[in-house]
Amino acid sequence: MRSRHARPFVVLLLAVLCAVFACAPAPPRASPGLRIVCTTFPMYLLTRNVAAGRDSVQVNIMLPAAMGCPHDYVLTPQDMQKIARADVLIANGLGLEEFLGELIAKANPRIRVVDTSRGVGEVIWITEGGPAGAVEKVRNPHMFASPRLAAGISRNIAAALAEADPGGAAVYARNVAEFAVRLDLLAAECDTVSKSLRSRKIVTEHGVFDYFARDCALEVVAVVEETPGQEPAAARMLELVAAIRRTGAAALFTEPQYPVRVGRTIAREAGIPDAVLDPVASGPDDAPLDYYERVMRKNFETLARTLK
Repeated sequence: MRSRHARPFVVLLLAVLCAVFACAPAPPRASPGLRIVCTTFPMYLLTRNVAAGRDSVQVNIMLPAAMGCPHDYVLTPQDMQKIARADVLIANGLGLEEFLGELIAKANPRIRVVDTSRGVGEVIWITEGGPAGAVEKVRNPHMFASPRLAAGISRNIAAALAEADPGGAAVYARNVAEFAVRLDLLAAECDTVSKSLRSRKIVTEHGVFDYFARDCALEVVAVVEETPGQEPAAARMLELVAAIRRTGAAALFTEPQYPVRVGRTIAREAGIPDAVLDPVASGPDDAPLDYYERVMRKNFETLARTLK
């Protein structure tokens, strides 16, 4: 015969068990893995090659892939959110991302910032127009346009990711070794193309090709935009035409992220051909991992055709 006190006891026991389970901590969530945000398209492309196959790693880009060099960029609230959610920020360095400033620490004080330019190679200094027309010497940040230096940038990225994610160190080391071989092969192809050129003096849109030109033994005698993103005035265009004639420059090269109208007009007035070279400063959102190599080989073909 069941005791008349059994039912109250069962109810009390159930209440105690419910309270215990309610207070127990929830099971830990699965780690989202290493979250990486890259400032620009070239950093994004190189980082994806280094991190390929590491499934726990998320590689995102902060600026629009099609934007190109962010010389006058201003951070948006969406950019700040990307920084706040990231563990690692892959930056170009050499002053290209001046728009970041102290905002990084405000958005995410624990984020690991990687300056990929450190120790990669000798820095080229250039003269640019500063505020109110002042002229200043600045470090050229466009190392990514050189296949040889892009290999060094990729090694810096691999080292930083291995430090942030030791479990993936072997993956990063293997990827960067293979990728560096491919980039060094591109550098060798640049040497071969250079030897076949009859003329080596060129004009470029802005200083993005200085490292590339050094690799290919080209001489940049003038740039269309002394201040990136600012088209030259009529007087400056006349100066460029005169400089082309004086130096014997053989061609003028524009870039995909800038309108070709001004450069084409200057080339026509100077009587030289114009063509497009791509520094891989921009690209499609879904760029394949070998996009850098495809673009560079197309650049070599353009040089061979234009400077023959």
